[in-house]
Amino acid sequence: MGDSSSSASYIRMVHHLIEKCMCFNLSKEECMDALEKHANVNPVITSTGCSSIYSVISCDLGISNCISPSPCTVWKELEKENKEFFETYNKDREERNIEAETMQRIQKMLSEAAAAKSSDDDEEG
Repeated sequence: MGDSSSSASYIRMVHHLIEKCMCFNLSKEECMDALEKHANVNPVITSTGCSSIYSVISCDLGISNCISPSPCTVWKELEKENKEFFETYNKDREERNIEAETMQRIQKMLSEAAAAKSSDDDEEG
């Protein structure tokens, strides 16, 4: 992947796949898992976090020991370039998760109430 056009093409592909993941409201971790599983994109993440996108630029310039950008690297760069968007995206994801949990609790309460009522009806009959 030392060739600049293939690196740029790879970055665009990963960027596009990340956008697709976001359409499904995936977190960064869920996106990395999905890309690894379904697109065979390796989420090369070091123990200190995501690699810098600048290693990709170094690769494009022909500097040795270059690495392919991971989806995590591309995601981090997108976060830097679109800070407000990602703040809103993450806040919306949290709110949706809270709403989903609330709906699950309500459904559970309704099911339990229906089961209790059915049990009461059986005892009366």
